[in-house]
Amino acid sequence: MRFFFDARFTRTERHDGISRYGSELLAALLRLTRGTDVEVVAIIHDEAQLALLPDTEYVVLGDPVSPAEFGIARRLNALGADVVFSTMQVMGSCGRDYALILTLHDLIYYSHPQPPRDLPALVRGAWRLYHRAYWPQRVLLDRADAVAVVSRTTAELVDRHRLTDRPVHVVSNAGSPPDPMPQRGSGHDARSLVYMGAFLPYKNVEALVRALAHLPGWTLHLTSAIEPARERALRALVPDRARVVFHHGVSDAEYHELLDSATALVTASLDEGFGLPVIEAMSRGVPVAVSDLPIFRELAEGVAEFFDPRNPADIARAVSKLADPEAWAARAAAAPVRAGEFSWDRSAQELLELARRLWRDRS
Repeated sequence: MRFFFDARFTRTERHDGISRYGSELLAALLRLTRGTDVEVVAIIHDEAQLALLPDTEYVVLGDPVSPAEFGIARRLNALGADVVFSTMQVMGSCGRDYALILTLHDLIYYSHPQPPRDLPALVRGAWRLYHRAYWPQRVLLDRADAVAVVSRTTAELVDRHRLTDRPVHVVSNAGSPPDPMPQRGSGHDARSLVYMGAFLPYKNVEALVRALAHLPGWTLHLTSAIEPARERALRALVPDRARVVFHHGVSDAEYHELLDSATALVTASLDEGFGLPVIEAMSRGVPVAVSDLPIFRELAEGVAEFFDPRNPADIARAVSKLADPEAWAARAAAAPVRAGEFSWDRSAQELLELARRLWRDRS
């Protein structure tokens, strides 16, 4: 079986969520198929993407947001593709002779339609129009033989909104557990909180800042890069005598160091597609305090402290529970066990089994 893996949404310098999903899933798939009858070929559009991808056979095809995308299926036909998997749902498919699996990560942009700033202006405009109704999503997904989603929560949303009549399979997002596990001290007395993520409105970082009014002596670390105007707005909300550290972006090593010395990772999102920082923190034995959302229940039920993200006092209540030594130790011990339930190898196995079924059905 000649399996083409569309990795054209891979970044060239630092992963975002979809880029990391593709890179880690591809690496696991390559491990799984080594020495088998499955030939895995990555599709890229810029050789600079190889810096963030595992060592793999690859082909360079068009940028996925260029007009050339309309002809990509014929090019893949010529390359002998049996199955094509894309980490997004927008891949061209006109005239394809192969089985196609498209991915839907979440439905978050229907309620929060602000597009990524690094997209071309024309694409950003189309993005906003696209998310004003569900029927364009149905058109895209129904071109596939099967749809992959990254969580049970997304699968349930797909079913609720009747987004496709194609079979839906969970090919879960996951984290990469550290090796070896960090040796952590008594983080309950660190009074240190870490936030990793964007500063979009639905991320609700304001609530985390306001919660410090109820958490005297605590420090909140905001690790991501931030625009100056957004930083000024958040600084204006910092309560008297509270401490918020703006790191303006950190390396993986710096991020892990912050986590390993923290009491907890926190996020007050009003909506979320998956929540990879939650898995990453738990995999390192770091407790988490998070919004009471279905996706976070899926990821961290029985481990996290949940709170109402619109209530800074309730955020402080949840965080304060982790200052108790016994509660903190129990969460720290349970966190990596729970995180281990989300495995790239397991996701790669699910994807491979799906690909084989589709290939057999078309043979």
